[in-house]
Order: sequence, then structure tokens, then C-alpha cells
Amino acid sequence: MSAVAWTAVGSLAAWLWLLLGQGFFWRTDLRLPSLREPDDWPSVCVVVPARDEAAVLPESLPSLLAQDYPGRAEVFLVDDGSSDGTGELARELARTHGGLPLTVGSPGEPPAGWTGKLWAVRHGIGLARARGPEYLLLTDADIAHAPDSLRTLVAAARTGGFDLVSQMARLRVESVWERLVVPAFVYFFAQLYPFRWIAVKGSRTAAAAGGCVLLRADAAERARIPDAIRHAVIDDVALARAVKGTGGHIWLGLAERVDSVRPYPRLHDLWRMVSRSAYAQLRHNPLLLLGTVLGLAVVYLVPPVALFTGLVAGRTGIAAAGGLAWLLMTATYLPMLRYYRQPLWLAASLPVTAFLYLLMTVDSAVQHYRGRGAAWKGRTYARPDTALDER
Repeated sequence: MSAVAWTAVGSLAAWLWLLLGQGFFWRTDLRLPSLREPDDWPSVCVVVPARDEAAVLPESLPSLLAQDYPGRAEVFLVDDGSSDGTGELARELARTHGGLPLTVGSPGEPPAGWTGKLWAVRHGIGLARARGPEYLLLTDADIAHAPDSLRTLVAAARTGGFDLVSQMARLRVESVWERLVVPAFVYFFAQLYPFRWIAVKGSRTAAAAGGCVLLRADAAERARIPDAIRHAVIDDVALARAVKGTGGHIWLGLAERVDSVRPYPRLHDLWRMVSRSAYAQLRHNPLLLLGTVLGLAVVYLVPPVALFTGLVAGRTGIAAAGGLAWLLMTATYLPMLRYYRQPLWLAASLPVTAFLYLLMTVDSAVQHYRGRGAAWKGRTYARPDTALDER
């Protein structure tokens, strides 16, 4: 057999493994584990870190204030050095819409060693602890919640015995680039962190979706959240690992009625979103980068290349291996496209999207070695000398 044939067979073998041996990552039927309401409703404090979020707050914050929650709940929005009037807009929305009590705080500039939104989260948790809540809901400023969102999250956590319950918000999919890139983003995330493995006690797989995380307050203290993960660029995964590493029981699934309202109309916007943390995901390790590039090429790019090469060269074995691998790839992507209510023919374009992600990952490494570090909301963090805390 030629090298091309062996590569095509290797790609097909990889897809057979992904189909059956990677926690059925491609299935999208994992929802909140229990909707049985508890006998008593614990108190909850909602922490919303916000930096220059005036464009999305009118869609998201009123949904939090309007939560239909039977117990005591309060919202703490942390205006993290915004220059667009985020804090005052939040107060005005609370005056206009009413609902849950709102406190707007400001943490000041973060000290060295704190990345992303974690300094604001720390300030918000500090304000919340004065109320003595049993649970904390950590949610981003661009996330809109259905009126029963908090109620169902608490019911799932309380009756299911979970220390952390997280839902991956349904991201906005309207522009051409969003349709091409966003469903694949969630698909690749689930491939890396199969949701069914996350909920298994004692398993090494741990992840959360930072836009919607319900966390027991005592579990947060036990795991020293967020101080223990203050260096983390991928803070949601780091948070889940810290909680699970201290004996916590965690759960992650797809959301039905929790949505991100942030638009990503251009490829540049999506590129920046992915490249900001892609190399951090690889622990800033060149060997892992090389392995990832080769893996993406073999798994996602080889099948269509093998199919067309085999057809042109009259090598039916190569064409069959490549075609079957592409068919399996397409079939595993269909459930995610259905979840996002997108045309199913987009499943065949997954190799193109994977190639874009390959380029984004390489670009993330290039930016890292140029000394630009990770960037978040106009802040750039220097390249770390050691591995990130989430690892």
C-alpha cells in the first residue's frame, strides 16, 4: 500500500474511533439532568463581569432581572473598567425593568497575574459572599436567560447533587461566517471534552461553559475560586477542573433557552475569538501544536483529498476509504447543525471549517511567540513563563 492509501485508512480508523469511542461527543441530546423542584429554594447570587458591554446589556441584563425564581436571588454586575458607560446603563436598565435587586460594583485595575475577567469575578464573588448565598451563578454580560433559567439550574443542581452545573449557551448564528464557524466551535469543544465523561465522578475530563455556570458557594471556597485559576486564559475549563479536582461533582450540557446575543458578523471577529486561547489550550507546547496540526489534517482534510485523488487516479480503495471517512465526519456533524437550526448540507463543509481552525491555531501560536500574549477586552497579558494554572 502507498503512503496515500495508509493515510486514508488511518483517517477512516480515526473516524471509527471518534464515532464510537469518544463519549458519543457528537450527540446533542444531553440536557439538564433533572427538573424535579427541590423542597426548599436556596439563595442565589448572580455575578456578571462586564467590560464595555453597553451594546449587549439591553438584551441580556433584563432577562436576568426578570428571573422567575421562588427563592432569594440578587444580581451583582461588576463594571470592569468600562469606557462605554456599562455601569450606568446597567443601573438605568434596573430602574426601567425592575425585578431582582441589582448591585453595580467596580474592582479597579487588576494586579499582575490576573487574566481575562477573573479579577472582576473575584470582586463580584466577594460582594455576593456578604449575602451568604448557597449558590453562585456566574454568567457573562452577553448571555440572555429565559425566565425559568435560574429555577431549572438550581433544581438540577440541588436534586442531582451537583456542585457545578453549566450550560453551553446557544451562540448567535446569523451571518455567513457564524453559520460556517460557530456550530463547529461547539462540535470541536465537545470532541475535546465529551459531555458524558464530564459528569462521571472520578473521570479526568472536566469542563464548563463560562457563560452559564451555577456553582455551590462552598465548592467555590473549597476550590479557591477564582484565586486558584487567576492565570488561566481558558478560565471556564480551569474552573471546572479546580472544582472536580477538590471532589466536586460537575455537569455540562447544551442549553435550550440560554442564548448568547453577541454578534460575530465578520471572520475577523470569530478568528480573534478562537485564536485568543487556542495555543493556551495546547499549553504553549510546540510539540502539541505540531501534533494538533497533523491531527486536524489527517482527520479532517485527508478524507476529501483521498476521495478525489482516488477517483482521479482510479484507486478505488483510496477513494472508498476517503469517502467513508468523510461520510462519518458529515454524519457526526449533522446533530450539531440541527441543534443550531442550520441547513444540513453545511455538514459537508466541515473540512473547510477545520482548515480555518487549523490556521487560527497556528496564528495563536505565532501571536504568542511575537510576545503579544493573550488578549481580552483591550487588555493584553504577557506570555507566561510557566504552564497555565488550568493545566
